[in-house]
Amino acid sequence: MFRSILRPQFASARQQFFRFMSKEVRQSIDAAVKSAPVVLFMKGTPESPACGFSRNTIQILGYQGVDPSKFAAYNVLEDPELRQGIKEYSDWPTVPQLYINKEFVGGHDIIVQMSEDGSLADLLETEKVLVQ
Repeated sequence: MFRSILRPQFASARQQFFRFMSKEVRQSIDAAVKSAPVVLFMKGTPESPACGFSRNTIQILGYQGVDPSKFAAYNVLEDPELRQGIKEYSDWPTVPQLYINKEFVGGHDIIVQMSEDGSLADLLETEKVLVQ
C-alpha cells in the first residue's frame, strides 16, 4: 500500500505510456534502426527539415562527413505511431534521434555537445560511417 504512495507520479504515467506501442510499431522501428549504419528519426526530410533541431542535426552530420550511402532518415511527421513510438523505443522524449550501428546516441542536445567536444567525430570514425 505504501509503495504506491511513495512512487513518483510520473513513473505510473510513464508505465501507462509504454503500453501503447504495438508489436507492429516496435518491429517497424527495429527494421528502421537496422536499415543503415546511421539512422536519424527527424521532423521532415534531410532536404526539407520541418524544425530547427532536425535541420541543425542534419547540418552537423553533413559537416562531420557522414557517408550518404550509410545514412537513412525517417520523417516522424508522416506517421503518428512512429512519432510516439520512437520516443518510447529510445526512452527519449524528443525528436530528432540519432542511431549509429543500431545504438541510440541521443537527441539534438547530445549531438550538439558531442560535435563540440569532438566525441561525435571520434564515434563516426570508429564506426566507419564517414566518406572515405
